[in-house]
Amino acid sequence: MTLRNITYRLMTLVAMCLVAHAATAQTDAQFTQYWAVPAYYNAGAVGNIDYIHITAGSRLQWLGIKHAPMTFGAMADMPFKLLNRRWGVGVVLQAESMGLYRNTTAEAQLAWKKKMLHGTLSVGLQAGILNESFRGSPPHVITIDGDDAHSSADDAIPQSDVGGTTFDCGVGVMFTHKRFWVGASVTHLTAPTVTLKMGEDEEHQYEFDVGRNYYFMAGGNIPLRNTLFELLPSVMVKTDLNAFQAEATARFRYNRFISAGVGYRYNDAVSAMIGVDYKNFFVGYSYDYSTSALNKASYGSHELFLQYNVKLDIGEKNRNKHKSIRIL
Repeated sequence: MTLRNITYRLMTLVAMCLVAHAATAQTDAQFTQYWAVPAYYNAGAVGNIDYIHITAGSRLQWLGIKHAPMTFGAMADMPFKLLNRRWGVGVVLQAESMGLYRNTTAEAQLAWKKKMLHGTLSVGLQAGILNESFRGSPPHVITIDGDDAHSSADDAIPQSDVGGTTFDCGVGVMFTHKRFWVGASVTHLTAPTVTLKMGEDEEHQYEFDVGRNYYFMAGGNIPLRNTLFELLPSVMVKTDLNAFQAEATARFRYNRFISAGVGYRYNDAVSAMIGVDYKNFFVGYSYDYSTSALNKASYGSHELFLQYNVKLDIGEKNRNKHKSIRIL
């Protein structure tokens, strides 16, 4: 076996350990284009524009490593008026695989909004279901007999496919202005525990603890004087009070049509991204290159989002008046 093959296998093992750790620590996806999907992390972001806002996208993480994380997400939100007040409503769907783990979430969101300080304060709630599963049936899990450290009869290792569903919820607050936005949120507010079992089997059960995650996001929209360019900076900080991660992004947009930028995720990756706005469509792509030892085994991570907006008229002031559909 060559040194290159040995290195590749070692890095694959390290990557799988990291995947397993992520599976026990959190279920939220890691999106490089977080600025394009703020409602995924913060329920207060729904209904911030006068459109039905529809998003679908996928992330392929750590290409080159077998069973690396793959995520698909779909979101939709819109504003509405009730009792002479503006509200926002939305839905979030996610399906993600990480090694032998699978998680699926489906949540509804509702946000209360109030005009203040030349902007809008939004307080949002979300609630839904979280499903976790583990593929324990052969040949997915391989056990080794013959020594004191391994046993195919180990009760700690599921011998079949197991899964479970639990209630999940979160809260978020966001303030938006025509030149900036800032928000904070908590997902998995109750820190639920998912009981994994095979059918009605009560004897062999496993527990999956879902950690509470905290997010802070902010961004701006800064026109560059006497040009058609805008600077669109943004940051996101997230923690489960055990681990911490921060990332920053700087994008430039020309004539509200094409944008490009770079990002950095602390101790993890650098990224490049490009996006196109055309009429009511937006397409965004990003590529991550790992700055850790994972780059010896992985070709990087790819992410693609498609968004579509349908115009709404929810008040007299908005009739026959056109505004930019994107402030992020």
